Amino acid sequence: MLFAALLATSACTPAETGGNGAATVAGAGIGVDLAGLNKGVQPGDDFEEYANGGWRARAEIPADRSGTGNFLEVFNKAEANNTAIIQAALKANAAPGTDTRRIADWYNAYTDTAAIEQRGLAPLAGEMDAIAGLNDKTQLATMLGANLRADVDPLNATNFETENLFGLFVSQAFDRPDTTVPYLLQGGLGLPERDYYLSPKAEMATVRDQYRAYIGKLLSQANITEPDARAARIFALESRIAQAHADILTSQDAHKANNAWKKADFAAYAPGIDWGAFWNAAGLGAQDDFIVWQPAAVAGIAKLVASEPLQTWQDWLMFHRLNEVSSVLPAAFDQAHFDFYNRTLSGQQKQRPRDKRAIGSVNQWLGDAMGQLYVKDYFPASSKTDIQTMVSGILKAFDTRVAQLPWMADTTKAEARRKIETMRVGIGYPETWRSYAGLEVKVDDPVGNLRRAELAEYRHQIGKIGKPVDRGEWWMTPQTVNAVNLPLQNALNFPAAILQAPFYDPGADAASNYGSIGATIGHEISHSFDNLGADFDASGRLRNWWTKPDLDRFEASAQALVAQYDAYEVLPGLHVNGRQTLAENIADVAGLSAAYDAYRASLGGKPAPVIGGLTGDQRFFLAFAQSWRAKNREQMVRARIASDPHAPDRFRAQTVRNLDGWYAAFAVKPEQKLYLAPEKRVKVW
Repeated sequence: MLFAALLATSACTPAETGGNGAATVAGAGIGVDLAGLNKGVQPGDDFEEYANGGWRARAEIPADRSGTGNFLEVFNKAEANNTAIIQAALKANAAPGTDTRRIADWYNAYTDTAAIEQRGLAPLAGEMDAIAGLNDKTQLATMLGANLRADVDPLNATNFETENLFGLFVSQAFDRPDTTVPYLLQGGLGLPERDYYLSPKAEMATVRDQYRAYIGKLLSQANITEPDARAARIFALESRIAQAHADILTSQDAHKANNAWKKADFAAYAPGIDWGAFWNAAGLGAQDDFIVWQPAAVAGIAKLVASEPLQTWQDWLMFHRLNEVSSVLPAAFDQAHFDFYNRTLSGQQKQRPRDKRAIGSVNQWLGDAMGQLYVKDYFPASSKTDIQTMVSGILKAFDTRVAQLPWMADTTKAEARRKIETMRVGIGYPETWRSYAGLEVKVDDPVGNLRRAELAEYRHQIGKIGKPVDRGEWWMTPQTVNAVNLPLQNALNFPAAILQAPFYDPGADAASNYGSIGATIGHEISHSFDNLGADFDASGRLRNWWTKPDLDRFEASAQALVAQYDAYEVLPGLHVNGRQTLAENIADVAGLSAAYDAYRASLGGKPAPVIGGLTGDQRFFLAFAQSWRAKNREQMVRARIASDPHAPDRFRAQTVRNLDGWYAAFAVKPEQKLYLAPEKRVKVW
């Protein structure tokens, strides 16, 4: 996953003069922000600052954001398009039961804050009464199973978080590419990751105190008695759950996740929950085959269900059922949630406007309905054709790189090239669209809309179990500003929304497009060959297709990249975790290398023109650096270091130091800070 950087210098390199015979072309179509440079920094000392320092000095983070940069710029464009789609839906007065009416009713329900205030907590009365009425642990297991949702995605989105006790992911089995099975993952925490509960760092201790206070505040606002005492019990329970959790590095290891359990195994391997009641309530009572992603965590959590008092679990359920829908509860709940999760954890100073948040909610829960309208109005066929050409070129470049690897055995090369040959690349939008025919959306029930949409998504996902695997399934909507590699499908998704300037500009020259969106394409292709993707074959089966010497060479390169990123200091005393971010860093290096080769091949042997005083190679690398242009609040930076598999954007831009072409383009010298001797430059593929 991509997730979510240029130059006219007074003294750059001799290549800048166009002395290689290339024609010089004036400014238009450069695709590089010349005003964003910091000319006081040498490219070889800090390329990201050189490319983006001028922009960062002037950039201001909006009060309703925890950061700003290119991704926000493109997101704002997509959001403006989504606004127009929703406004048209509001005016259409469409017939009940149509997607257009669902869009309008969802938006109106979310934005009618007067009605939300008037209803108060009445929409949750039934849930709260049911929680209070639990009499024993079998009834608790039934409720926990009924709350299970398909709200985690460990492979496609590196999403391991759910407030429910467990989360479900549905896809093909690791060992059986033609069989769709449910994967069970750990859950139950209100903070983003176990380290928030267990870290001895002072800033984490402060967050824990603030979280405890937030729990108590939410319970107090709900008129639940003894809110502080209950908050203490809830936090203590979550701390025990966190102790049972696998850490992020363990969770990222697919081999450790490949634990096939039969339904009967749960009682034997994870006693403490009435698993029969749990699975029956989850609608999976007849399902016999499961994969348990973090078995020790599931066993540890199940043990807590047995050992912790029923009242504590009731308190925990009450808090999380409130917390999950706080955005559509009265303003006091919404504001309290913002103050903790956005202001405290991310540094965001101001709540986003209600109408903008409503757009996000519509897109989350009616994504394909919005997506069909989005691509019809905002994704021209010419862009799809152009991106397809780039994809073909980058795939070819990657294949050529693999074929020429001197250290890789022919058998390993054949497997790798088969993955490239059979890779499915989705551009813009899916071939088939999700139906929302069974989802009831009410204009006067925003809480119910959320609950019904969660359940509809869950039923959609478990409905795939036992059916043929859909290799063309999309896991992102067209209006999403991101891209994704799907290792079990050997497929890629490039949504329409990311395929626009500044990532992709049909009016810019090839160098900048290959450096920006081309590197993004290369990044996602390369995920098929990172430390996770390289464990999957062309069919999506988890298996080792490497010879031992090849694997040793690959892991040595990976370790060199770990060390490279471990050395980056983000804030005083806070470093990037090179192991945690390894998969993304491998994809950045390999993806940029393939995009660079594809760009050079696209020139057809002719020299690139000099535009705005920049050679083609300079524009390529600067466009890449600008694609990672960002400025973030300190709280967001710390949160990302704790739990994000991506390195901070600033250090992703420094990937260039591993490519020989960057050194030539900017005359980087050994005495400069980013310089790596040729043998130290990481060339994973």
